[in-house]
Amino acid sequence: MLYEPTKGIDIQSKSEIYHLVDELTRQGVSVLLISSDMLELIGLSDRILTLYEGRVTGEIDRAEFSEEKIMRHAAGIAATEGAAVHA
Repeated sequence: MLYEPTKGIDIQSKSEIYHLVDELTRQGVSVLLISSDMLELIGLSDRILTLYEGRVTGEIDRAEFSEEKIMRHAAGIAATEGAAVHA
């Protein structure tokens, strides 16, 4: 589990951490990444789960990644809209 792994560090160190995460995943190691850096999440993740008020509001696969989609789920907007549509 990595919690904000690159927060407050220099670009060189970020690059090294990204490389290590990539190496781990290539070896079949699962990595749980928690980060407030959207570009970091998009760059390192195969799948992103979003939470809002303690509940999972979205599960987005790499092919569907977009900053807007991730933010809508993280803000609880996509789940609310989906519920309204099905009501």
